[in-house]
Amino acid sequence: TPLDRIYTELYITQGRREGVNTQHEVWQLETTSKMETLHDTPIKCQDIFKPLPGQHTHIRVVVTQGVAGIGKTFSVQKFTLDWAEGLENQHVSLAVLLSFRELNLIKDERYSLLQLLRVFHPTLQTVTAEKLAACKVVFIFDGLDESRFLLDFQNNEVVSDVTQTSSVDVLLTNLIKGNLLPSALLWITSRPAAANQIPPTCVDRVTEVRGFTDLQKEEYFRRRSSDEELCSRIISHIKASRSLHIMCHIPVFCWITATVLEHMLTTDQRGELPKSLTDMYSHFLLVQTQRKKHKYDERHDRSQQELMETDREVLLKLGRLAFEHLEKGNLMFYQEDLEECGLDVREASVYSGVCTEIFKTECVLFQRKVYCFVHLSIQEFLAAVYIFYCYTNRDMKVLDTFLGKGWGSYDDSDQSLDALLEAAMFRALESKNGHLDLFVRFLHGLSLESNQRLLGGLLGQTESRPEDIQRAINNLKKMNTGYFSPDRSINIFHCLMEMNDLSVHQDIQEFLKSENRSEKKLSEIHCSALAYMLQMSEEVLDELDLQTYNTSVEGRLRLIPAVRNCRKARLVLILSESSCASLASALKSNPHLTELDLSDNELQDSGVRLLSLYLNSSSGLLKGFFLCRLTDCQVTDEGCASLASALKSNPHLTELDLSYNELQDSGVELLSDLVESPNCRLKTLRSVEGWSQSMLTLVGLSSRQFLCWTHYCSPCPCSCDDKEGSRTKSPTQFE
Repeated sequence: TPLDRIYTELYITQGRREGVNTQHEVWQLETTSKMETLHDTPIKCQDIFKPLPGQHTHIRVVVTQGVAGIGKTFSVQKFTLDWAEGLENQHVSLAVLLSFRELNLIKDERYSLLQLLRVFHPTLQTVTAEKLAACKVVFIFDGLDESRFLLDFQNNEVVSDVTQTSSVDVLLTNLIKGNLLPSALLWITSRPAAANQIPPTCVDRVTEVRGFTDLQKEEYFRRRSSDEELCSRIISHIKASRSLHIMCHIPVFCWITATVLEHMLTTDQRGELPKSLTDMYSHFLLVQTQRKKHKYDERHDRSQQELMETDREVLLKLGRLAFEHLEKGNLMFYQEDLEECGLDVREASVYSGVCTEIFKTECVLFQRKVYCFVHLSIQEFLAAVYIFYCYTNRDMKVLDTFLGKGWGSYDDSDQSLDALLEAAMFRALESKNGHLDLFVRFLHGLSLESNQRLLGGLLGQTESRPEDIQRAINNLKKMNTGYFSPDRSINIFHCLMEMNDLSVHQDIQEFLKSENRSEKKLSEIHCSALAYMLQMSEEVLDELDLQTYNTSVEGRLRLIPAVRNCRKARLVLILSESSCASLASALKSNPHLTELDLSDNELQDSGVRLLSLYLNSSSGLLKGFFLCRLTDCQVTDEGCASLASALKSNPHLTELDLSYNELQDSGVELLSDLVESPNCRLKTLRSVEGWSQSMLTLVGLSSRQFLCWTHYCSPCPCSCDDKEGSRTKSPTQFE
């Protein structure tokens, strides 16, 4: 189907979520899908280099980020198509699309920029250095996350001549920095985790592809089929399952869901439609295997199990490839990667040729081939299938390498299913960015007999004893995650749902309806479930006060993600320096926040630095005025420096309370200097330590604001008349 007919405009917004991100890409979608679009500036792909109304800056380098499968490549292809057809950006003389999956093939070779263009685009053989310098060029580098280059912006040599030979990574860093062909425009796409490889000082605009809105999801399904009743049934089913509905922000997942549901609703399929992710992906694998066999196999009387058995060997090899490279963070594979997993190139090519919906081959530079799964989530699913197969077939070498030799019991013959799931969950919890979250969720879903039955021909003989399943469920409910991110802990709740245990979900629904919530004791897993439900609620919580919940300290920490969806947040006496990363991750997704109270926590300067990242990046996110209390948080002058730097760019903070911290005069002076910044709107700034430090208060007098600096029992740098030790500096006007 021509691209210009099937293209659905994606939601590209200016700005990205800065700072620490402790969420798996899928969970990032859950929060971004809920955020009000009025806080973002939509940009069409053809306008990616155009300043917004009122902007006068030249936009040379654009970075567009988005999760895997969200539509980044689709957007750049649409840009080049519109340009080539004479519809948009006709001031551009040359558009050069280069994918990192192709550039990887020449990462050890040396080229000049001119040679590089001729290698990738033979039609440019006649282009000279003079012509290149005279024309307007757009370079589009697609898939930075797939790069196997080390982009060393600090130490790479300077290259400014398009005929100078160098390594490819050096050419890239010089193009991005503007040393090489400074008149060229650059558009770079990347998944979120890899986008930070490029220094912010080199980037003029950061955009984010959000994927489908709720209306676009429905539009997609209705455009796939003219059967109105079928479309309505599919849309209704997806809306009934939050897991499926959230995933459908990813265009590729819309296609996976439509493939499965259309097949089940138009054939003689019995049983319930899939509600969990594991159920959906198990059906998807089965549907693709059936379609492949019906197309190429003369025998149409094979059972589902027989069909899966014939592909078992190659699917398990693909599962091994998926698993080993999931750990490494690779989505693209080359010949040597396949061979290491026992897949020969011919076998992979044949399989991808007849089942392109699972694994696909692309012919790129010099007729070399690269391979990938259709989407990261399919890679995660097959990785889980492979590990589950290794468990059922007692391949302890693979499991010991992944989980460590101490997992389960000391007797290999008695390593139970619940021990496997518990060890895998702890392995996923250790991940700082949650890259194993969806994998471990699939692994728990595969423990169910219903999913094993679907994949019986692939997994072989399995035996899930009810007592093992119940122990696994109990382990999840009692799991201690004190050392791990609260965002990681929410995945425990998701794993319970994949195992079809709805008890925690039902408990929290009853809790939310209760009138005497403070009397109801909440376990840690209850708090993870509550945090998830609160942050995903359509209704913004007026105040989140963690002290009002009857739970343990760990339970309160697990509630931190709910900060994403409240107007006032009060987190007193629970935070430490280490839990600030989770708080910063939650804060940066909240456009509603007006008050943040972090008093009496051991944040220290390192924790305040993380908070400062939020204050610095939230200037475009916050809509109204904002109050922040950091009373008695063990902040020193070093922490003040971080705060002062952040507040210079935040026009929304109107009150900052730093009372009872370890500030000296230098810290106070840093804060007093920031009020001179044109963006600063502070009305009240308090800084008192015990009985004998300084208090800095900004008070409004009529239409003017004045600075009043009062010292108690400490030397004053100015002359004053107070002989008792309480000294006041004359009010000084500031703008």
